[in-house]
Amino acid sequence: MTRTFQAQLPLWLFIAVLMMAVMAAHGALAHAVTLGDKGYIQEITGPQIIPFMYLGAKHMITGYDHILFLFGVIFFLYGMREIATYVTLIAIGHSTTMILGVWFNFGVNAYIIDAIIGFSVIYKALDNLGAFKAWFAVQPSTKAATLIFGFLHGFGLASKIIEYNISPDGLLTNLIAFNVGVELGQLTALALILLVMQRWRASLAFARQAYRANVIMMGLGFYLMGVQLIGYANA
Repeated sequence: MTRTFQAQLPLWLFIAVLMMAVMAAHGALAHAVTLGDKGYIQEITGPQIIPFMYLGAKHMITGYDHILFLFGVIFFLYGMREIATYVTLIAIGHSTTMILGVWFNFGVNAYIIDAIIGFSVIYKALDNLGAFKAWFAVQPSTKAATLIFGFLHGFGLASKIIEYNISPDGLLTNLIAFNVGVELGQLTALALILLVMQRWRASLAFARQAYRANVIMMGLGFYLMGVQLIGYANA
């Protein structure tokens, strides 16, 4: 394997992941679950910690829009302390609105919230490209934006869970277990992203390819947002 091919490999892996996300968007909404999982959730009662942890982790790993956002957030973060700070902000955001949204039975139209989540991918790509400072001579707080979008991502989770009609028996325990699973899934996705990013950043091609990668990510965010808005218009 040549040195040139080795340098290009992380970008091709990234593009392949994005293309798989695009194909997945044709077949299902973001944050959807299989019919089998939905039926299982509706049938069980009482605290079911392990099953809900599994469902939460599965939900996050297959949540391509959230993974894209996570990818954008850590794209130019190098220190583990800084990465941990931003991942914690995301976790606080979506944990809060997910649990409170379900507990108080407050959801947002699934198409609208998923469109906003698509927009969060666009926003982060533009932020990585330095567009806001170039256009408006102001750099918005990246931490505040990450937390706000974390809240919105949580509403996406809450809206879907409400549709499952989970039994009130053991609801809080199951919601916490589901959230723990989501966080475990997020950490798994983060570990895989960092493995790719570590090798990619070590290559001489990273500086050149970083711009194109964020443009691709922004384009995919527009695509995901468009799919949801079209779905909303046709619903």
